[in-house]
Parts: sequence; structure tokens; C-alpha cells
Amino acid sequence: MSVLVFLEHHDGEVQKGSLGVLAKAASLGDADAVLVGEGVRELAAGAGRYGAKNVHVADDASLAAPLSQPRVDVLATLAGGYDAVFFANSVLAADVAAGLAARLDAGLNWDLVDVTPDFVGKRPALQDSVLVDVGWKSSPRLALFRSGSFDPQEIGGDAQVHDVSAELEDFSTQTKMVEQAHAESSGPSIEDADIIVAAGRGLGAPENFTLAEELARALGGAVGATRAVVDAGWYPYSAQIGQTGKTVSPKLYVALGISGAIQHKVGMQSSNVIVAINKDQNAPIFEFSDLGVVGDVHEIVPKLTELVKQRKS
Repeated sequence: MSVLVFLEHHDGEVQKGSLGVLAKAASLGDADAVLVGEGVRELAAGAGRYGAKNVHVADDASLAAPLSQPRVDVLATLAGGYDAVFFANSVLAADVAAGLAARLDAGLNWDLVDVTPDFVGKRPALQDSVLVDVGWKSSPRLALFRSGSFDPQEIGGDAQVHDVSAELEDFSTQTKMVEQAHAESSGPSIEDADIIVAAGRGLGAPENFTLAEELARALGGAVGATRAVVDAGWYPYSAQIGQTGKTVSPKLYVALGISGAIQHKVGMQSSNVIVAINKDQNAPIFEFSDLGVVGDVHEIVPKLTELVKQRKS
């Protein structure tokens, strides 16, 4: 099995999800990677540590903007030499994967959480209560994996770097990016954080999110939110976890005032350790938490934050 992995990068760093998918691909057989952008050649060598034998680099000023069609052009010239092309889910990667599937008339399976050595994909269904097997009828097989499905693992060494020319289609140059917004954040993103402190409507008011922020800061983690509080304007969408938000799998997930509805559960249930604090002893989140604390978050969280600070000092 030969697999090509699309490595997404932002702000001079390859995304954690892409490296996790690369490590998974390397465990299945021969894995190569592709990097597309401007000034990305220096990122290529590091991909070898995560299992890439070869890294194809399209480094050109015309590829600086994170637009999908120019990346489809580059991948289309490479994909024919591989059994499969893997992507870690993101807005950009999903767009590139769909565009590549249309360009090559190839099959794309999405929202996968695993794949077997004989190319059987595993996709959650029925609100993540079961896993179904999915397959492909043609090659290359395109696969888009759910965020957090695989952890990056340093399993290799150096990779051979190969330059790829950026030969863009006329229609791929018609779109121009005029502005790119960056989310303001003082800590790690929820996708990359090992510790997440998430809060729901149980906090009572948007100003009470300082409880979650202070605990996250003390633990060295990131702040997450439920859809309900995001829809209410209490916290930005970039922090939303759940079926219509982001899927995370940190080592520690602390849920403050979160009931644990199925829509939220599907976004965080793969966390290693789940701690829930809620005054409602019948809250569904206690059914799948490793540790449940029945009590008022307004009383418990400040004391917990102070204890964490004391322990770290």
C-alpha cells in the first residue's frame, strides 16, 4: 500500500492532525507527503520523523494563499502514483479533497476515524453509537479523517525532499484572497491542546467564562465551549466542540456546567480522561465521565484553580 498524505500548514507549522494521519499512513505501508505553499521547503524534512519516506514540495509565491484549487492542481499531478491519498479534516483539507475527487473522478470517504491495511474505512454513524465499514471502487482512494483520530508519533527519520513545479490551471488563478483573519488566542488551540476546560450554559452568564479561562490557564490548557453558549454569543465559534463544531481528543477534558447532550458528546468522547462538574446529578455527562463532581461550578472551580496554582508553585 502506498499512501500520499496532504500536510496542511499554518503560521510556519504543520498541523497536528496532518502529522497524526501521516503516522497512521506509515503504519499501513509506504507513506509519502506533500507540502504546498510559499516558504514551506524548510518544513519538509521534519515530516520524515512522522513516517514520510518522501516529501513532495511545491514552494511557490503563487501558492502562498491557502486556496484549494491550486492545491488540487499540485495533488492531481502526484495522486496517480499512489493507492490512496489521505487528509486530516479541516475547512481547507475538505475543500481540497472534494476538488481532487472531482478532478480525478475518484471516490472520497469522509469523517473516517480509522482504516485497515486492506483499505476498509471506519466511519461513525447513528450519532457515533456504531462504526460502519466503507470502501472504494476505484484508485486512488481518497480519505478524509475526523479531527483527533490519530496522534502524531515520531516513528521515522529523515525524508527525501523532491521539488514539484506549480503548474496551475487557468481557472485556479481566478480566485484571489484579499484578507485572512486570525483568531485571537492567548493559549493553545483546542485541536492541539492536551488539556481542555470546556464550559456550557451551567456557568449562567458570559462573564462567568473567566472561571473556565483561569482554570485552563492554571492547567496550561485551552478553553472550549458548547454550541448553546456559542449560539448565545457567550464565546467564539472557534472554541465550539461537538457535532457542529470541532472534534477533540485531549489527555484531560474538564467539563464545567455541561449537560452532556449527544451533539456535544460526539465531539469529545475520545478524550483520555473526562472530568465533569455539574450541580445536576442526573446530567447525561456523568454517564461517560471518568470522574464526576456534583456541585456548583461557581464554588468548586475557583477553589480547584487555586489548588492547581498552589501545586504548580
